[in-house]
Amino acid sequence: MTEQNRNYTAKDIQVLEGLEPVRLRPGMYIGSTSATGLHHLVYEVVDNSIDEALAGVCDTINVEIHKDGSLSVIDNGSGIPVDKHPKTGISALETVLTKLHAGGKFDNSAYKVSGGLHGVGVSVVNALSEWLVATVHRDGYEYSQKFERGIKVCDIDKGKKIKGTGTKIHFKPDPQIFDTVIFEKDVLVRRFREMAFLNKGITITLRDDRDDTDETFYYEGGIKSFVEYINRKKTPIHEDVIYVEGKREESEVEVAIQYTDSYSENVISFANNIHTTEGGTHLSGFRSALTRCINDYGRSKNIIKEKEENLSGEDVREGITAIVSIKLFSPQFEGQTKAKLGNGESRGIVDSILYEGIATYLEEHPQTGKNIIEKALSSQRARMAARKARDLTRKRSILDNTPLPGKLADCSETDIEVNEIYLVEGDSAGGSAKSGRDSTFQAILPLRGKILNIEKARLDRILNSDEIKAMITAFGTGIGQEFSLDNLRYGKIIIMTDADVDGAHIMTLLLTFFYRFMRPLIENGHVYIAQPPLYGIIRGTKVIRYCYSDDELDQYFRENERGHLKIQRYKGLGEMNAEDLWSTTMDPDNRVLLRVNIDEENKISIDETFSVLMGEKVEPRREFIEENARYVKNIDA
Repeated sequence: MTEQNRNYTAKDIQVLEGLEPVRLRPGMYIGSTSATGLHHLVYEVVDNSIDEALAGVCDTINVEIHKDGSLSVIDNGSGIPVDKHPKTGISALETVLTKLHAGGKFDNSAYKVSGGLHGVGVSVVNALSEWLVATVHRDGYEYSQKFERGIKVCDIDKGKKIKGTGTKIHFKPDPQIFDTVIFEKDVLVRRFREMAFLNKGITITLRDDRDDTDETFYYEGGIKSFVEYINRKKTPIHEDVIYVEGKREESEVEVAIQYTDSYSENVISFANNIHTTEGGTHLSGFRSALTRCINDYGRSKNIIKEKEENLSGEDVREGITAIVSIKLFSPQFEGQTKAKLGNGESRGIVDSILYEGIATYLEEHPQTGKNIIEKALSSQRARMAARKARDLTRKRSILDNTPLPGKLADCSETDIEVNEIYLVEGDSAGGSAKSGRDSTFQAILPLRGKILNIEKARLDRILNSDEIKAMITAFGTGIGQEFSLDNLRYGKIIIMTDADVDGAHIMTLLLTFFYRFMRPLIENGHVYIAQPPLYGIIRGTKVIRYCYSDDELDQYFRENERGHLKIQRYKGLGEMNAEDLWSTTMDPDNRVLLRVNIDEENKISIDETFSVLMGEKVEPRREFIEENARYVKNIDA
């Protein structure tokens, strides 16, 4: 190997000062520079106000989106201190806005409970804003200071005399940093509603000057109201929400539970008001306590017979909607994004409080206890009936002679970094896809008609569906609790349906199945939707251009003479010959694939959407259609 001269000296070492690291690597602090990262700025500021509320000095938070694209957050808390900081030599206000890891939450003196313990929140907002103005009401006066891209443009200004205390942070996101600087009201509404549920008695308002609208969030019932809100379009099997609260050491635990007649589990966990999307020790404590308590109660009342096996966690949680909230002095999160709680003691604390609370509730409400256990026993029977069917769906191996589905046209490549499987609507499209594909890395699995709507079915019935069994067998992963990505046979699972109403319905049924029973496929980026063209522009007998939308078609004819050109509308994939299907929809060099993602921050609304659109109850679905009918365009006759 030939050595190259490398002039590497001290001058090559870059030292980033102040807030420079934030602007250089914003993703390290807010996750991304997309719309998600943009809204994270708002959450960082509002979280500080929530921390004031948790300290007992704030009960109102007002958020306003201004017409110029800026946003302000106002609270009636104690106000950020403005006196000189003994270590930095500048005001405390300027310190928290310009210094990373500066804040009042590193010890127990000012905040017993807080979400933001890294001290990077508001300083990061300042760094990533085109400008920021901080206004503080404190000590009888109004103080203000302005910054641009994290750098102060003036010293702190002592203004008029005022009454009361509080802080206002007014900022405009920097378009040099973010892909978009337009705040989405619906995203903020979901977050603020959630915050109000988690902090009963606190009022959060959202004012949008862009469309002159106001919304107020206040819930005296706290997380009980939260569960009622989630289940408002479901059918509970018991009227009251089970509520348990308790305190151990310096941790406060709240749990709210209600069972519905659905088959899916919806448990949402929080630590210091932060949505722990990946769970953690508090969620483990919840699951172990609930499973143990339901089994103990069932055996004590002889509902679960002596010779019967214990209910599994999966059985006990079927149809459950639950909120698990813990507030603790020193939360340990895994990573800056705070997706998973790591405090070891939290498991035992949640476990003991919940077990005691649930046991007491069930003794006082025997009919509710009976309903819950009967539902769990029904789930257990379905699970045991499904065990045989599930075994038949496991990946073929040397020791397992289970054949792959008969209709599957497999590929020769086994490397999931390369290979892919197309789920195709019907034998006609399947024939074209099989003829047009590259058999080296592309497998084709035709699905006959519309698959079972799994939102309305239990696992045993699901696994009796031939089309679903074919998919599970082909993928090799198993299903539900036994799902394993290690056995996945294809790196891309591509849904390819007709561009019509039936095709959209089939796609929705498949996505419902993946979301409920194979969610890791989506979470790890393995599920895609193919985009076949809607139109072919024909000259003579030859297609000269494919268009994938009405806008693209209109744009083409704005730029080109219509002349003798004809337009072919592709209603079904089977109308395309193998060559056309390959070149437009399956060729990696030309195709358009949409990757399916899950926005974990909007998990509640995602779950609700599946329940409303695919569930048993007709009334919520009718309401949804009536509310959204005006937005529908181009429905096929």
